[in-house]
Amino acid sequence: MATGTGKTITALAIATELYQKIGLQVLLVLCPYRHLVTQWARESEKFGLQPILAFENVRSWQSDLSNQLYNVCSGGQRFLCVITTNSTLIKEGFQSQLRYFPAKTLIIGDEAHNLGAPRLEESLPRNFGLRLALSATPERYFDETGTQSLLDYFGPVLSPELTLGDAIRQGALVHYLYYPLLVTLTEEESIVYAKLTKRIGWALWNNEQDGGSPVLTGLLMQRARLIGAATNKLTALRQLMAQRTHTSHTLFYCGDGSVEDGGSFEGSSLWERRQLHAVTKILGKEIGYRVNTYTATTPLPERERLRHQFESGELQGLVAIRCLDEGVDIPAIRTAVILASTGNPRQFIQRRGRILRPHSEKERATLFDAIVTPPDLGREAMEIERNILRKELRRFLEFADLADNAGEARKTLLSLQKKYDLLDM
Repeated sequence: MATGTGKTITALAIATELYQKIGLQVLLVLCPYRHLVTQWARESEKFGLQPILAFENVRSWQSDLSNQLYNVCSGGQRFLCVITTNSTLIKEGFQSQLRYFPAKTLIIGDEAHNLGAPRLEESLPRNFGLRLALSATPERYFDETGTQSLLDYFGPVLSPELTLGDAIRQGALVHYLYYPLLVTLTEEESIVYAKLTKRIGWALWNNEQDGGSPVLTGLLMQRARLIGAATNKLTALRQLMAQRTHTSHTLFYCGDGSVEDGGSFEGSSLWERRQLHAVTKILGKEIGYRVNTYTATTPLPERERLRHQFESGELQGLVAIRCLDEGVDIPAIRTAVILASTGNPRQFIQRRGRILRPHSEKERATLFDAIVTPPDLGREAMEIERNILRKELRRFLEFADLADNAGEARKTLLSLQKKYDLLDM
């Protein structure tokens, strides 16, 4: 189901059906991030549930979990809901409890593509037959083995799939305007880019893309970070926001948003933090736009406070790194400025779902997408670049085609298509 179309509500409705029809005893929800545990708790309470939030300090939940599991298995309690994080799942404190879960347990993997990482996949309980994976993007980027592991554990993708176009037509997501902002690399950045592209071509030539080659993945990440940190993006941001000082409810995406490793802000690369601070300085000090940062290290109570300030308009914008990519529900977002992206299509799909969620005061969303135009490379590297760009351009064009200003957005991207002879797309 497309991001923002209600996978959480659908999953809870399925759990309700299973409780009524087969006497489901336990619902176990796995989330990649702590803030999603809180969000799931809010939604589950609407279904009359009182979940155990099993994360952070084991002493705060382990005794309660043991007692309630005993009560369910002995018939003293009819139902139990447990919501935890992927990082808690793999720890001994939680693993030791899994053997006590009854057979009629439904395990739900939220943003389930994360569970294809080897250590997480190995930690999934094999004694639960009821399994449901939630994702807008089940395929793992350059990781066929991890993708297959997910399908082996959860089963095939259910039909019919609900696409972005379907969701907009049905009113589950709002209409939008899409403005690609084409940005060039500096001379120094172009030299590094060309070297990385040739090395990526060598890795592809040696068939290293099969099975999620660490060499190829590393090179793609290096190049994505170079693109993400492109100096001229800050110039583009200044020019754009100088004309939009009166606006509000704007989200600014920085950093590469890598989610496979569940990394924290401390684990972010130096350039990600530099970009976050540079963007915040430009918006806050230079332009006078009321913003605050929203990162993986922002404490949960502070995140809630920022969310309320953003929704009320007290804050005009949030500058985010990583943790606003998946699952976070802030429907008040009207505008997004994407300054950095990975090559991973999942991130783009997750982000557009954040922006298109309906809100009573939002008729239409607007998305500005900073896209780096590759430098001129030699004939040998050009063919490599063309094959890589074809994949990335496909998602830009798909998003452009569904926008209310499709013709205008397509026209902006036409120069890239012409340069790389991709007019057939």
